[in-house]
Amino acid sequence: MTTSRRELLKLMTAAGAALTASGLLISRTSLSDTRAGGPAGASPFAAQPVAAQALAPIVTPFRTAMPIPPVARPVSVTSTTDTYSIPVTQTTAEIIPGVRTPVLTYGGSFPGPTIKARSGRRVVVRQPNRITTGTSMHLHGAVVDPANDGGPMDLITPGGQRTYTYPNPQVAATLWYHDHAHHMEAEHVYRGMSGFYLISDDNEDALPLPRGTYDVPIVVRDIGLNPDGTLFFDHNFDTRPQILVNGKPQPYFQVAARKYRLRILNGSNQRPFEFRLSDGGEFTQIASDRGLLPAPYTTTTLPLSPAERADIVVDFSRYPVGSSVVLENAYFPEPSNKEILRFDVVRSAYDPSSVPARLATLPPTAAPTQTRNYTLDFDVQTGAGSISGKTWDEQRVDTTVRQGDTEVWEIKNTHPFIPHNFHIHLVDFRILDIDGKPPTPGDAGLKDTVRIGPGETARILVHFDFPYSGRYYYHCHLIDHSSMGMMANLEITR
Repeated sequence: MTTSRRELLKLMTAAGAALTASGLLISRTSLSDTRAGGPAGASPFAAQPVAAQALAPIVTPFRTAMPIPPVARPVSVTSTTDTYSIPVTQTTAEIIPGVRTPVLTYGGSFPGPTIKARSGRRVVVRQPNRITTGTSMHLHGAVVDPANDGGPMDLITPGGQRTYTYPNPQVAATLWYHDHAHHMEAEHVYRGMSGFYLISDDNEDALPLPRGTYDVPIVVRDIGLNPDGTLFFDHNFDTRPQILVNGKPQPYFQVAARKYRLRILNGSNQRPFEFRLSDGGEFTQIASDRGLLPAPYTTTTLPLSPAERADIVVDFSRYPVGSSVVLENAYFPEPSNKEILRFDVVRSAYDPSSVPARLATLPPTAAPTQTRNYTLDFDVQTGAGSISGKTWDEQRVDTTVRQGDTEVWEIKNTHPFIPHNFHIHLVDFRILDIDGKPPTPGDAGLKDTVRIGPGETARILVHFDFPYSGRYYYHCHLIDHSSMGMMANLEITR
């Protein structure tokens, strides 16, 4: 273990402890309590003394099959619109074999159901809130008006209901939806409130990429479990040692000896990953956050910070039937989080798919009208996060931009050990450089979240060319940091 690793855990744990002292953080394990829970409402989980908690042993890897998240079925379909009913509910999930764990869900599944959308075709989600806290569903990566963006104070009250409308005026991409109720978003997402949202379009359909059962959504995240199987929650980095893939602990997945498209989402609250195959084998990245790359990128590693997505194609035909290969984590790997998912090659299969040399044409860029500078700041003594020295305040406008303008945003992570990232609602952007170094081809497509390591500075080119104006947000998507105030308000004017 390196000094930087020790310092990282020490400082992130100190930040969580500071948040505990400030009253913003409690550890909750029971569904029976209905105490007041801040601006989002009453928490459904009972407070427990942090010092009294003992985490359960890590589950032995590769004992459980990896499930595929269920696909949501519309309750009605018209010529223009697919309508879904996806309530927020409390239920239990079998995370540890034979043990039922209380979770918060969309539609009763852990993770939530996958919504399959079509570019230019409207999706409507009717959402009753059946838990005891306010909720707000944000479709991460969506081009949508402010009323349907799922803002941090735009809450569905307990027992209430609202309808979200998504027109999907964007290219094919792997998006995801999650809760965004301020001060509760970290806990809500941690306890299960997220799911995939996959947009397709004509360009993607025309490509000979793997499809159907060979196109697999995979969300990787970390949790901490109490000995009784309940979820342990606090904002500390080192209390989440158990890795889940599609809701199961380090599972196996049976594959055919052919190419697969794997849509990988880092669904963790704080943990970055760097994915690789255990044999060092190559795979091909074909998409990033907001759609297909211009050309495929052959690589052996895939770094993803929380909320980032990447689609890769792995050709399992190079492995003999009966063999296995493991998806590993190379970002500060420890025994509990190094092994992520084992692929077992169990049969041969016909494979008409291929990865073409050209995938998509990115929209043209315009010359920037100005450069803005931001800092991501974190006080480990108080547990407060801030952007450019300011903790989030709903009443304050932090940045005003004009619709149609193009700007360079320069974002510096001021902390010497703690990583951050940066997400802007509504818009996509291009990464210009990180500490003066151009992005890899895997990060050179359309992005909505950028990794910014300790002490690093990212420069991104943002074009505000979407047909919406009003209030949006930008924040660190290590979502505990957003809960701590590392968020700001963006006003788009005509």
